Order: sequence, then structure tokens, then C-alpha cells
Amino acid sequence: MDYGIPEELKFNRDGLIPAIVQDVTTGQVLMLAYMNKEALSLSLSTGQTWFFSRSRGELWHKGATSGHYQHIVNIFYDCDGDALLVQVRQEGVACHEGEFSCFHHPLRLKTDSEQDEPEQDKPKEDLGRVLAEVFEVIKARKKDLPENSYTARLFKEGQDKILKKIGEEATEVVLASKGGRAEEILYELADLYYHTLVLLAYHGLEPQDLAQELARRRR
Repeated sequence: MDYGIPEELKFNRDGLIPAIVQDVTTGQVLMLAYMNKEALSLSLSTGQTWFFSRSRGELWHKGATSGHYQHIVNIFYDCDGDALLVQVRQEGVACHEGEFSCFHHPLRLKTDSEQDEPEQDKPKEDLGRVLAEVFEVIKARKKDLPENSYTARLFKEGQDKILKKIGEEATEVVLASKGGRAEEILYELADLYYHTLVLLAYHGLEPQDLAQELARRRR
């Protein structure tokens, strides 16, 4: 039985429809996969993403092997009924290469106008989004403990090692600030932010917990 599948959805000649998966917190696109009616039915009934593998010719449950499940918040279909947008809360990372999003290989579009564009006019990164992405990778490293991962090594060496690094990085921030060079200040602050995120993950806390505490102090 097709679980709540609208009749206006248009599956292609192979019985598939593309599904764009988006992180509901950051808005970042995580991956593109395909669903047949059975995969969509399972996704709707279980609340986790299921897809159809075109290469293997079979259904697959995202996260069943890696533990990086996608918990569905919303599913929308477009005005033509031939594509799905699946908004999820991602456990760990979406990409099998260990990145939060499968879309992490940039293509550089260089135009004449961009060459002359002042640095201050270029789009700025959103700190909250970047911190959320980095934190998801940190949690994945904590869970999987891959070899040759600095983050995994921190978790293996334990709390004292993490605290030692935070102390060292805080000192580096002080020295950079005394030096007054913006590049060094930003570099050292990034190190400090990263290691504090590792500490949050070590204690099973989330950036949202920190945001709530800061909001409580807001005047």
C-alpha cells in the first residue's frame, strides 16, 4: 500500500522521483537521492529516510550501516510534482566521505566583475550555520573514532587533553589580541571555538544548549 502518496506525484519511467535532502536547522542541502513509491512509503511511515539505489537496484535505509540516520521533519513536493524536498535532522554526517553535506566540492565561477569586487562586498558566512555544520562533524568523529582524525584522537585521549587544548588556545587568543593582527586573532579564535565545540560534544551537550544559556543572559 502507498502510504499517503499524492496522486499528482510524477515518478519517471523507472518509477523514481528525485529527493533533495536538506538540513532543517541550517538550510544546507545535504544530498540528492531517488525514491520509488515503496521508499517514499517507508519514509513517511517510519519518519526516517529510505531511498532506492539505482546502482544496486534495491531499497536502502539511510544510516542503517553508518548510524547516520536522517529524521524527517517535513516532506514537500514541487509545483510540477516531479521532485521532493525532504527536511531532516541529520545524525552525524550525510556524506560517505565524512563531510556533513555531499555537496562539498566547489566549482569556482570567476567573472570580471567578481575579480574587482571589494572584499567587504562579498557574501559573508553565517557563524551559526558554520558552527552547526562543524559540530555535526565533531559528533560523527566522536561516534566513529576514525583513524588519522585529530578530533577522534582528542576524544580517545579524554577530558584532560581537551581541557589542556582549550587552555592553550585561550592563551593563543590573548597573545594574538595583544599583537593586534586581525588574521592571527581570527585564526586563534577559530581554534578556540573548535575545541570548545569538542568539549560540548564530550559532555553530550549541544550548541542549542549554549544558545539558550546565552539568550537567558541577554538584557
